[in-house]
Amino acid sequence: MSMSRARVARRIAAAAAYGGGGIGLLGGVTAVLLLTEVSHAKRVVGGSDDPPPRADGRYGFAFARRTGQSPLRLAFLGDSTAAGQGVHRPSQTPGALLASGLAAVAERPVDLRNVALPGAQSSDLERQVTLVLEDPDLLPDVCVIMIGANDVTRRMPPAKSVRLLSDAVRRLRDSGCEVIVGTCPDLGTIEPVYQPLRWIARRLSRQLAAAQTIGVVEQGGRTVSLGDLLGPEFAANPRELFGPDNYHPSAEGYATAAMAVLPTLCDSLGLWPEEAPETLDEGILPVATAAAEAAAEGGTEVTAARGPWARLLRRQGPATKEPAAVSGSPDAPSPTSPPPSGC
Repeated sequence: MSMSRARVARRIAAAAAYGGGGIGLLGGVTAVLLLTEVSHAKRVVGGSDDPPPRADGRYGFAFARRTGQSPLRLAFLGDSTAAGQGVHRPSQTPGALLASGLAAVAERPVDLRNVALPGAQSSDLERQVTLVLEDPDLLPDVCVIMIGANDVTRRMPPAKSVRLLSDAVRRLRDSGCEVIVGTCPDLGTIEPVYQPLRWIARRLSRQLAAAQTIGVVEQGGRTVSLGDLLGPEFAANPRELFGPDNYHPSAEGYATAAMAVLPTLCDSLGLWPEEAPETLDEGILPVATAAAEAAAEGGTEVTAARGPWARLLRRQGPATKEPAAVSGSPDAPSPTSPPPSGC
């Protein structure tokens, strides 16, 4: 299965690199059935038009007072998941969770700027990248992108989706930013979605996630699979890990995803122990094979090695909860706090 997924991912990535329009993955009858199921799922799932809480601001003020070090700059880009839609407190958003975690590991303050847009597809990344790069004197040190779900549900050709993401990663890397991409989540975990849409959604989202990984790694970024990261937890405890709209993660769900990304975020800045006990190094693999394996197991990191090869790391940390240091932290900005200037 992983070899077949690797071949499809490589074909999508190659089409992206050479300007192809995409790869047909569904037959006519299947497409009609899918559209019928999508219409039903939309009625059941619903959604939320509430704007996500604004978490922009400075985290880790105590470290600034203690060490006098200048803040690291963290930028967040992507869709509603990156924006934190579905929760009510800024401290519960993935951006705030990761900014707090990074500040704790680095022992220095972190300025967070989140330009993610609910409903965004990969076509919006060009605008978002322009925003975070607009001030050349205050460029981010590291950027996190979470994108892809809307590309699948709105039927964007996967090659186009990967090409747009790759272009965004290249611009950020050319400006000197480290880039971590949380790849397309497994849409088959959405509770009200029934078969056969559940199977189709899982297949398409995993294929896109694997192709995203190839494109990102080839541009010098790193990926963390969000795939079925929450699959077992969603199956056992869907009401806790899904938000009120049954689509976006709850605070617990965002914390689980954020803590999977944190080691890669810190490691990109040279801040994570090389021999961390929860990390299993699966070695050097062809990038398409590593991408396919990562898409099948959430929390897996893929980073460039040399040439057409990549390193696959499996994070085996404990089940993550929202850190006590984040929840109610005096460093977490309120929804009305202005963003730090230019970060």
